[in-house]
Amino acid sequence: MDKVPITGRGFAALEAELKRRQTIDRPSIIEAIAEARSHGDLSENAEYHAAKENQSLNEGRIQELESLIARADIIDLSKLSGNKVKFGATVKLVDEDTEEARSYQIVGEPEADVKSGLLSIASPIARALIGKGIGDTVEVATPGGGKSYEIVDVSFG
Repeated sequence: MDKVPITGRGFAALEAELKRRQTIDRPSIIEAIAEARSHGDLSENAEYHAAKENQSLNEGRIQELESLIARADIIDLSKLSGNKVKFGATVKLVDEDTEEARSYQIVGEPEADVKSGLLSIASPIARALIGKGIGDTVEVATPGGGKSYEIVDVSFG
């Protein structure tokens, strides 16, 4: 059973989603199934089949969340420091082609959200950044071709 690195914020989000799915979503799905059952013939009851499908998806996600929470290795970002990129670091990059600056925080897979600036530790760009420091240039293979980024800042916390 491999440990999954995650920030405290990411762990809290997983716990909140699990609680919501167990205490709010699950009872409302059960209610929807009961309501659909009351309409009679289940073989041609689209509402019933949709509610059962929804129940299956919710229960699957609950199991996934319970597994992630059990395997979570919470990394305390307040204890991290340095000038090299590692888990938890916020990295400011400049695209060497477009001069566009972006900042990303390296986080665990379950909490990754590129649009919010949270980059999975397992992503190609994060793997290229690990161990590098300010002033280093990294080459990353992307679906649109190779990209070159310069690291202009590394911070923690």
